[in-house]
Amino acid sequence: QVQLVESGGGLVQAGGSLRLSCAASGRTASSYAMGWFRQTPGKEREFVARIGWSAISIYYTGSVKGRFTISRDTAKNTVSLQMNSLKPEDTAVYYCAAEIKAGQWGYWGQGTQVTVSS
Repeated sequence: QVQLVESGGGLVQAGGSLRLSCAASGRTASSYAMGWFRQTPGKEREFVARIGWSAISIYYTGSVKGRFTISRDTAKNTVSLQMNSLKPEDTAVYYCAAEIKAGQWGYWGQGTQVTVSS
């Protein structure tokens, strides 16, 4: 079992920055690829970024490339998402997730709200 707890959300003006963190606990947490997703009311959850267990393979959705950076600290079992040049369309609840098999995200955090004002 893996528990994920996000933190770092908040309200920021357009062009500003926020850093989200996800603390993972559980015996096998460090062996999973980790990802960030986001969701707005009435829309499906959207993939944002993924980082492999070794932190070598990293992927981003197109709309955040060049603005967001995902990283992980395996020793501390944390995954972070540095978000720069934020836009109002980045407003969403952001979720941390663990990929238990390829394409299967089996563990989720409770989410943290990010609001970007124009």
